[in-house]
Amino acid sequence: MKILVVDDEEDVRVLFEQRFRREIRAGEFDFAFSGSGEEALEYLKGQDLEAVLILSDINMPGMSGIELLRQIRSKSPTSPPTIMMITAYGDVQSHDQAMALGANDFLTKPLDFTELKQKLKSSL
Repeated sequence: MKILVVDDEEDVRVLFEQRFRREIRAGEFDFAFSGSGEEALEYLKGQDLEAVLILSDINMPGMSGIELLRQIRSKSPTSPPTIMMITAYGDVQSHDQAMALGANDFLTKPLDFTELKQKLKSSL
């Protein structure tokens, strides 16, 4: 499965590659990284959406994760792709907005990588 991680924080790539190194080596997951919502939309143009799962931060400069979610769901109202939103702010308003726009899940930072691995594996 191709997993697109959308986050403007530079250290996210290294963190995911460390936490999922076993799954990456085994070929279970193939990660791609985008630093913005705009970059993510560009990446998705060339992908089979059934084979992509998106993990997107909500708060990013430029296009927010909420706007990215809105644009993806305007073209693909239901899954695929599966979209999980990530935020450092676990507020009810962000959660409700993301779920209303069609997010499949809502995760808060710091991420529980054991839980995330289980969620990703159940999405295979």
